[in-house]
Amino acid sequence: MKMENIISLTVNPAIDKSTSVAGIKPNSKLRCDTPVYEAGGGGINISRVIKELGGTSLCMYLAGCATGVHLKQMLTEADMLQQIIPIAGWTRENLAVTDTMTQQQYRFGMPGPQITEKEWQQTLEHLVAILAEGDYLVASGSLPPGVPTDFYARIAAIAKSKNVKLILDTSGEALLYGAKEGVYMLKPNLGELSALCGVKSVSSIDLEPLARELLEQKSCEVIVVSLGARGALLVTKDLTEYISAPTIHPQSTIGAGDSMLAGMVLGLAQGKSFSEMAKFGVACGTAAAMSPGTQLCKKQDVEGLYKWILSNTNTTGRIEMDT
Repeated sequence: MKMENIISLTVNPAIDKSTSVAGIKPNSKLRCDTPVYEAGGGGINISRVIKELGGTSLCMYLAGCATGVHLKQMLTEADMLQQIIPIAGWTRENLAVTDTMTQQQYRFGMPGPQITEKEWQQTLEHLVAILAEGDYLVASGSLPPGVPTDFYARIAAIAKSKNVKLILDTSGEALLYGAKEGVYMLKPNLGELSALCGVKSVSSIDLEPLARELLEQKSCEVIVVSLGARGALLVTKDLTEYISAPTIHPQSTIGAGDSMLAGMVLGLAQGKSFSEMAKFGVACGTAAAMSPGTQLCKKQDVEGLYKWILSNTNTTGRIEMDT
């Protein structure tokens, strides 16, 4: 079976730097351990997971200056297929510090470089040039300064004109604009779902009606609401299915959402049904939570969890949530 092409887009990539220190206190020189550097940003993480699972994707991202060169080097060493949109600014670096005395992690996320109109317009032009009918385009992550809030909506319009399936994973106004234009699939969490539907919060009673409301507004064709450790809710025109996640001892939730989305996109490209796709995504997200620190999911863990979910999913039960 032919697998459709997957393109991931990261407008605001990052080099994720992590370290640890024995005790965090103010106004002191803290002696940290040797830092670990990893390529980060929503779309980049998704391409990394697809690679881990045996799939292929084109990793498209904006990068500039010495940190951009470092990012490219890391992805080259990981044997990733890349397309870089050059920018004048420095690719951002994020920092995570773990206090080994308390095992608490402190995460510092930077806004990213200022992007010029020429640079973000060039990104749209590249998409017009490379996208082909039947492709899956995953636009994931935050927008850096200078990029208009309707940027993902502009991408959605391009995807529709090319008959490309756009999967959007972002938040805030960027998500609202993109969903309004219409995309193929959304993967909101409960907070993002409430924002999309214009309500303050989502209860267990409201979850299904609100998700179906998004479909009826033609915001998307497929919606998978991430419920964290409780799994996910899949809603399409003809299907509503709750997918329970296996109970595990979580090590870290960092990267779980990106891993989940990567599994779903790869599943779609491989021809899995919507139900199989969502279950595979939950398996990937759960596997990521089993990995320590900023590590993403591991293929061996995903395979075992996916088999468990396939044999234990209750399609008629409900997942209880706090109201």
